Amino acid sequence: MSLTDFFSPVDAGKFGTEAGFLAGQLGGQVEIYTDKFPEINKETTDIAIFGVLDDRNAIGNQGCALGPDYIREKLYSLCQGSSKVRITDLGNIRAGYTVADTYIAVKTVVTELVKQDILPLIIGGGQDLTYAQYMAYEDLEQKADLVVIDSKLDLNDSIDTSEIGTHSDSYLNKIFLHQPNYLFNFSNIGYQTYFVKQESLRIMEKLLFDVNRLGDFYGRIPVAEPIIRNANILSFDISAIRSSDACGNANATPNGFYGEEACQLCRYAGMSDKLTSFGVYEFNPAYDRNGQTAMLLAQMLWYFMEGYYQRKKDIPLQPKSQYLIYRATLSDNSHELVFVKSKKSDRWWMQVPYPTSHSGNDRYHLVPCRYDDYQLAVGGEMPDLWWRTYQKLI
Repeated sequence: MSLTDFFSPVDAGKFGTEAGFLAGQLGGQVEIYTDKFPEINKETTDIAIFGVLDDRNAIGNQGCALGPDYIREKLYSLCQGSSKVRITDLGNIRAGYTVADTYIAVKTVVTELVKQDILPLIIGGGQDLTYAQYMAYEDLEQKADLVVIDSKLDLNDSIDTSEIGTHSDSYLNKIFLHQPNYLFNFSNIGYQTYFVKQESLRIMEKLLFDVNRLGDFYGRIPVAEPIIRNANILSFDISAIRSSDACGNANATPNGFYGEEACQLCRYAGMSDKLTSFGVYEFNPAYDRNGQTAMLLAQMLWYFMEGYYQRKKDIPLQPKSQYLIYRATLSDNSHELVFVKSKKSDRWWMQVPYPTSHSGNDRYHLVPCRYDDYQLAVGGEMPDLWWRTYQKLI
């Protein structure tokens, strides 16, 4: 089965050559599936956009399956950025006979694209599709780090996890309980405490996962950069954005990230050399006003693309001459902490050694961090990020 079998073309009148996009607009630069399915390979494509027309498990937000073309319309009207893009729009995956069929289609497409070193950019549908996005990594046989930008923690202990399907408020259950387990780390960015049960927070702490309140980023959006830089998979629920900036969601609420902060988060995602798939979910055009949310999402994707074409290829210690090594000893002399700083981007990582009983001291796990973590270690204190990572390696 080829990728062609999963997709339906988009409206040629809106997005084809007759749509009249100018050469300087993204619509004039992106190859869009309107008639003949585009040839897709690494020589022609860096990013592959596709929509998913399924909202059956989007709790309280039916209608978000209609979102992809509204986003496209705004996105392709924007001017091209500073870099020449190699982007292909594959069209839309229609809803399968069952939701599980849709998941299989999304999983298969994401797997195939990632294998070809093409970054899938998923637009539309409910956030339960994150489960299908994550399942794609099962066939890749690699550990994956998942980051979700959301105002809630989508854990619902009342669901039947034996079901094949899942829901937008409980897909994390399926991911956390999936066997074989290939999730190394999960991070949430922007949860709002009054939407989250204390039991959910205890589960996250027990699993050594990272959850970060919206208030942690107030006036400090750069704090999110190393969290995002650690992700292979990123899922963005637009309900994480305040309703005044993104009203196109039945579950929108007064508080959340500002529009420009959402764009900055997407730029960080694009710049991350590690990120290999990105999904933006839950946009519902029925609740949008004057296309405001669709335009914000288009601008978020624009910033993601800008970030992608500004990647530094920061693969720590390759070559070693491009990195600086810093060492710090804790006050009780229990550990020497090693930090790595890139000369190209000024970004920081920590070396967290595998326990001796596991692999020997010559191996370590590199985790993105901030300069603040280094300062904390110089002061003799153990950064919490180092300790949580070390516990996962045991």
